[in-house]
Amino acid sequence: MRAVAALVAGRDREDVAALFKVSLKAVDNWWTKWLAGGREALVSQPRGRRIGEHQLLGEAEQQAIRQAVLDHRPCDLGLAGQFWTRAGVRDLITKLYRVRLTEQGVGKYLRRWGLSFQRPDKRAVERDAEAVRVWREEIRATAKAQNGEVLFADQVGVRSDQVTGRTWGEKGHTPIVRRSGNRFSVNAMSAISTKGRMHFMVFTDTFDADVMCRFLDRLAGHLDRKVHLVVDGHSAHRSRKVRAWLADHPGLIELHSLPSYSPELNPDELVNADLKRSLPMHSRARDQAQPAAETRPVLPPPPTAATHRPRLLRAARTCRLTEQHYDRDLDRGTPRRRHHRLQRPDGTNRPRHCTAPDIHHRRSMVAHQRRGAAASHIRYVRRLADCSRRAPVVVAEK
Repeated sequence: MRAVAALVAGRDREDVAALFKVSLKAVDNWWTKWLAGGREALVSQPRGRRIGEHQLLGEAEQQAIRQAVLDHRPCDLGLAGQFWTRAGVRDLITKLYRVRLTEQGVGKYLRRWGLSFQRPDKRAVERDAEAVRVWREEIRATAKAQNGEVLFADQVGVRSDQVTGRTWGEKGHTPIVRRSGNRFSVNAMSAISTKGRMHFMVFTDTFDADVMCRFLDRLAGHLDRKVHLVVDGHSAHRSRKVRAWLADHPGLIELHSLPSYSPELNPDELVNADLKRSLPMHSRARDQAQPAAETRPVLPPPPTAATHRPRLLRAARTCRLTEQHYDRDLDRGTPRRRHHRLQRPDGTNRPRHCTAPDIHHRRSMVAHQRRGAAASHIRYVRRLADCSRRAPVVVAEK
């Protein structure tokens, strides 16, 4: 625009080309466009091919391939494997349309179709979708008619020799995690409502009918209306002692079994997976009592809003709670507020959501930004090491 303005002002084309360091041909092209279309003709246009032009696959062919990837497995279409890869999609395109593409080209098509490479979830082939639909409608109608609350329960165990997670290390040399050579485990029984309200009990003995009855006793003492408890097909849930307990307390708790081959309907499985992943990564237990005490802080608190569903429990672990939100620790027998604080061995208090290593981390990073010296990194690492060797943080309830 400035070159054309100079030409309009009466400057020679040679002077304009020398001033803007372009060729005379470029100046002539600009002037021609200006005379033909004015200012709009000088606006630069996107270069290259337009999206969808000169593609080997047409729109209908691309839609057919995309739908085949979403609805079928490779083995269903005469190809090898259970999962779709770029090579598998390339073989499908070659088989259907006699077009050879590279894996990079197939990846561009897949991204353009809004697909991504994911870890799939599993479903049993014996699962009856119609039975699952009927079961959902029945339990929802039963709970609504009796003004009850639906809870999903499950048990989980964590072993001392379980190693999860990843860490940084030198290439070719596997990092070593030092743990106790003794084998022991800690178990937990939990129940979660459709609104994210959670009840749990930590125990070290084997899960059987006695433990199940103890859990039902404590659960019934914390709720003021009938509970419809959804459980899996564990033998303890169908034992004679549990059936006798339910017969003696007909107005408190009613058990419902999950449909066959449908464990994914229980949202408490997400809590178990989170516990198995989080506890071994942070625990350095040497006996059975220590992981039992460390299990309670790992279990997720209830979400801050009643609209949160159980699938959002993992995200709700980091939220700050108000004083009217509670969770029920059935080992302690009474509801406790989640707005308590952590008490350090030296008597100082820290907020529940903030542990001592986090405080040292923030202070060290601020010091590093102010000084800008490599020594702050060394002090930061030493401080974290000193903090990790201190006595464990305990919960001080009010």
